[in-house]
Amino acid sequence: MIAIENCRTAALGGHIERCGDCGHQRIAYDSCRNRNCPKCQGLARAQWLADRQAELLEVPYFHVVFTMPAAIEAIAFQNQTVVYDILFRAASETLRTIAADPQHLGAEISFLGVLHTWGQNLLQNPQT
Repeated sequence: MIAIENCRTAALGGHIERCGDCGHQRIAYDSCRNRNCPKCQGLARAQWLADRQAELLEVPYFHVVFTMPAAIEAIAFQNQTVVYDILFRAASETLRTIAADPQHLGAEISFLGVLHTWGQNLLQNPQT
């Protein structure tokens, strides 16, 4: 938050911009370049979101997260291939079973699975 508060102020330093034609000068303060800063990344973020939204199919989407119990994290870290294979199989079977149930969708679904092994706090946090 401190970096964002100091964005484009003297606290982050700056440089002098000079017009090559008239010689007018002004101080331009450096940005924080934080991905959450609305001054630095707001336009780029909005453009990225618009680009991704243009790629979406006109069908309902659902975001589902499967989190591994904390007791298994140490085992997963030492046996990644085996444990993550089990995690993906369990997630896949769960989604397909629930979606096929006529009380829910009664349909065969498609899905994309992504493994996130680190949380936002940069600690080990396996999820699909």
